[in-house]
Amino acid sequence: MNKKIGGSKLTKTTYQKETNELIQELQTVPEGLSQVEAQQRLQENGPNQLKEAKKKSTLTLFLDTFKDAMVVVLLIVAIVQMVMGAHVESLVIFAVLLLNSVVSVIQTKKAEGSLDALKKLSAPDASVLRAGQEQCIPANEIVVGDVVILEAGDYVPADGRLLEAGSLKVDEGMLTGESTPAEKELTTLTNEAPVGDRINMVFSGTIVTYGRGKFLVTATGNETEIGQVAGLLESTTEQKTPLQRGLDSFSKKLSIAILILSLIILGVQLLRIFLDGSTDMTQDIVNAFMFAVAVAVAAIPEALQSIVTIVLSLGTKKMAKHHAIIRKLPAVETLGSTSVICTDKTGTLTQNKMTIVDHYLANGQVGEFPNDPTDWDNDEQRLVEISVLANDASISEDGTKLGDPTEIALIDFSEKQNQSYRELRKKYPRENELPFDSDRKLMSTLHTIDQKKMMLTKGGPDVVFERSTKVLLDDEIVPLTPEIKAQFQKQNEAFSERALRVLAFAYKEVVNPEITLADEEELVLVGLMAMIDPPREEVFQAVADANSAGIQTIMITGDHKTTAVAIAKEIGIFQSGDQALTGAELDRLTETELTEQLEAITVYARVSPENKIRIVRAWQDKGQISAMTGDGVNDAPALKQADIGIAMGTGTDVAKDAASMVLTDDNFASIIKAVEVGRNVFDNIKKAVAYLFAGNLGAIISIIFALVVGWANPFTALQLLFINLVNDSLPAIALGMEKAEPTIMQRQPRDPNSGIFTGKTLTSVTYRGILIALAVVTAQWIGNQQSAEIGVAMAFSTLILSRTLQTFAARSNTQTAFQAGFFSNKMVILAVVVCAGLFSLTLLPGLREVFAIPATFTVNDISIAFGLAVAAVVLMEITKLIIVNIQQSKGIAQ
Repeated sequence: MNKKIGGSKLTKTTYQKETNELIQELQTVPEGLSQVEAQQRLQENGPNQLKEAKKKSTLTLFLDTFKDAMVVVLLIVAIVQMVMGAHVESLVIFAVLLLNSVVSVIQTKKAEGSLDALKKLSAPDASVLRAGQEQCIPANEIVVGDVVILEAGDYVPADGRLLEAGSLKVDEGMLTGESTPAEKELTTLTNEAPVGDRINMVFSGTIVTYGRGKFLVTATGNETEIGQVAGLLESTTEQKTPLQRGLDSFSKKLSIAILILSLIILGVQLLRIFLDGSTDMTQDIVNAFMFAVAVAVAAIPEALQSIVTIVLSLGTKKMAKHHAIIRKLPAVETLGSTSVICTDKTGTLTQNKMTIVDHYLANGQVGEFPNDPTDWDNDEQRLVEISVLANDASISEDGTKLGDPTEIALIDFSEKQNQSYRELRKKYPRENELPFDSDRKLMSTLHTIDQKKMMLTKGGPDVVFERSTKVLLDDEIVPLTPEIKAQFQKQNEAFSERALRVLAFAYKEVVNPEITLADEEELVLVGLMAMIDPPREEVFQAVADANSAGIQTIMITGDHKTTAVAIAKEIGIFQSGDQALTGAELDRLTETELTEQLEAITVYARVSPENKIRIVRAWQDKGQISAMTGDGVNDAPALKQADIGIAMGTGTDVAKDAASMVLTDDNFASIIKAVEVGRNVFDNIKKAVAYLFAGNLGAIISIIFALVVGWANPFTALQLLFINLVNDSLPAIALGMEKAEPTIMQRQPRDPNSGIFTGKTLTSVTYRGILIALAVVTAQWIGNQQSAEIGVAMAFSTLILSRTLQTFAARSNTQTAFQAGFFSNKMVILAVVVCAGLFSLTLLPGLREVFAIPATFTVNDISIAFGLAVAAVVLMEITKLIIVNIQQSKGIAQ
């Protein structure tokens, strides 16, 4: 235990010690520190603010983008081309790489805001006692041992132990995730308790919503609870997405393969040159070297990173329509790979609005009220009157609801039942009051009703039951017999088992114009009202959709276990045989025990930030892609640790900055919609990548075949570069706009370690590449019958046309272009037309010579090349149709 007085937290059991003991430990007095002592501690321990870790410089971030293997190879190729005089081709490659690097740096810099947002949560000023005198000082000058005064509306500037509390309520949702303000008490806790249950403490960054208080500062700066979160935030590492990992792995393998291939091609050509025995071999060697470089450029899709970025950007626009704002582009694809969603309860699964769902009267009445207040009996009327009049909540003229969520629920209920709460308050104005007190757990107000002075009381059921001696039964006041009281207690327990929050309502006729605490005895019990934050209507279907998509939904909340399990059962998250754990129970599990039980635990309650990170890491250790939702500061470390962090639009800036995605409507259903978009984005990226490499493979096979059989190189270096320019961008981008496959949400999440080219994708790329190569080889053979020059022109024309038309076949691995809707993606048609138009430019006089197309290359030759390209694509589609029909007949899922 660190005994240093100042920034360090003295003990982890501050809430378990007597206040006198703490005062002695902190070497202070109830009147506060002297000015001299405070200044000395400030100098020794530093200001009350969060320390920020050193960030990478912009230059370092920029240079980091050039560590990718494919990027390194492209840089080498571009430099070699520059030396050899191919300046235009080199500049194109440099421009593409530079653009990718700039975009990457901008995205990274935008994401570096978590700790800045945490700092903003610090209160700008605070009221403290210094040597018995109240002073207003900057919050960053507060030190351990200070005594701070709190009023409603104040930010709490540091962590501390309460010395005074008058009906004090603090909104701690940012730390605990609880939807209602925490009621504070002067007590000493004996058992270990999570942050949300430390009712004798207040915490930095939280907000006082009601009452007043005074506390002894026990921790400042990074030693506060919010500082612990900041430390977790720095220690967590953002995960690479499955797409990034797949592309990284693929890039390294591809770079090595292309280097070896280029060296082999160069070696074969050099061998031929030496065997020919030409007297001047310099130009031939230069040409051979340039061709080998061109092959490398042709094999490496230098626009791949840009295309992936563009397709991801298109996905962000689609997701925005479903209320999901993407902050980090790779998150689009990651969401589509998600296999586990760890979601908060309040506001995400529920409406974040307490709602009356049941009531109970002495005659046994439960359920719903009649919608017309004129049909209410006197017992019902009195219950509503008390709930509205003994109530401080209100609704402003612009519809803003002000007050405690529980009290807002009561006036909402009255309005919903067509009884204006304003009319009741106008008819029976408040004459006196006894404000709510956390010790009494009661609130009472005085009104004149039916020309009688009536004290109306609401509060905790057990307290009201004990203070009541009579009961309102069918408009008659009768004694509260043990039998009737037992019925009320039984109903209260039944409500509690449903995780409902219950309030009891009573009244009493009084004589005096002012009421006192002594009046809150011998009450007339009227009834109970039960409320809950109900599930969103659309969540039921969303959870079912997640299940059918193979995604497990886990509820992680700061609320109590009973409430969490009740909601989870209702919406289908918690099934028979599932487990629910509190944060304390989770802490007692070893890593091995957690791993064994992990898949059965669907609800976590009363959790800490450390708990959330542990849960996420446990799923990641199982190889699962995890999404985590959250809105509070306490959620930020887990949001950063998760494969995709999803912040709520109404949440804190800290959560948003740590997250990859923000939900503008805070709705779980929007996550599932975004998952569908994410899966479609990854499918489209695979389609674009498969399209690129099938075309490249066709070109490489054609080159190798020509070298083996002794034909002329089927393409010139310039032709290969032109093909890359024409075919590698627009068609691939068009494929990124494909609509989702029909069965996209019936598939299981993909294996994050499966890579890009696996299964059907690898088979499709290989098959399409072979068909393109067959068409090109056939075209060159036909052309060679006239001359080697015509053979090269035929090979070039067939390759560019077959790669262009391949766009139609690349639209789906399970549907033909006509089954997918020939005109459903108009960008594909546009891309094909543009590519064909660019190819036609090479046939114009003046450009023919540049692209090595002889004058004897006629329309008939072009027609043959076009026919071969069409034949290759038709074969791709027919084969696809046959395979799909065979799979369907065998019942194999698509």
